[in-house]
Amino acid sequence: MMSEGTQEAAGSTELACVLCGQVDDKPSIFGKRYEMYGLCFHAYCVGFANGLCQHGIDNQNRGLFHIEHLIDLMRVAAQKLCFVCGKMGASVTCAEPGCTRSFHFPCAREGQCVTQHFGDHRSFCWEHLPHQPVETAPMQDTTCIICLEPVGDSRSYVTMVCPACQHAWFHRACIQKMAKSAGLRCFQCPLCRDRERFVQEMLNLGIYIPVRKPKWERNRAYAALGVRHRRCDASDCRHPHGREQREGEGPWQLLLCSSCAAQGTHRLCSNLSPSTTSWDTNVRQSVLERHR
Repeated sequence: MMSEGTQEAAGSTELACVLCGQVDDKPSIFGKRYEMYGLCFHAYCVGFANGLCQHGIDNQNRGLFHIEHLIDLMRVAAQKLCFVCGKMGASVTCAEPGCTRSFHFPCAREGQCVTQHFGDHRSFCWEHLPHQPVETAPMQDTTCIICLEPVGDSRSYVTMVCPACQHAWFHRACIQKMAKSAGLRCFQCPLCRDRERFVQEMLNLGIYIPVRKPKWERNRAYAALGVRHRRCDASDCRHPHGREQREGEGPWQLLLCSSCAAQGTHRLCSNLSPSTTSWDTNVRQSVLERHR
């Protein structure tokens, strides 16, 4: 049961989240971890908590609320039992009218609950979660298009299908991982490439899609593809200062392969005339082989 003030997890010097009781600092699961006025909380635990009065967002897209409201919420949650883990302090309640099931945000996946990361940030328990409207079911031996492991013989909390093509089957965990990597700009069905229907349905089913560029652009994983080749690859480079040297014209002008642009040569090193405007390493190789 959570207290009103700060709380430390057993055996840890770090403050635990006042709503879920965990000290884990895993933004991909809990959202960012914040400490304010001596209280610690996860962004998602606060974002999905019932009854917390928020007043817009700041310049870092964080919800704004009065600390007094958070303390009031803690008091209410302290009286609610999480139907998943059986512990007190459940601050998230199913949005279905009349349903009283409550749970901690980190318990959602284990309890097969859905948390919608858009609009009013509604949450649903396993009984009232939204289902896919399609009637199709996976054929025997159907595998996840992402991990290639079997998906079972029916749609379920862990097994989903693209609403557009209805042929791409995948596990919830697999499509969630893909969404976090691709971001909203590049997230689409991995088979038919549909975006509009696919994105909306995945959001409705509780898949979190971050509004940012894909990770492969952020960490510049493919930055090298945009770098022009800058060295002579002739078997006998004749430049007195090495393969990396080049000039804009003349014998030391560097020509790149017209087929791949991944190899280059100085004009002189491949005996190219001043009038030659292109060079293909594959053509040169075939000529050499014919003269052997």
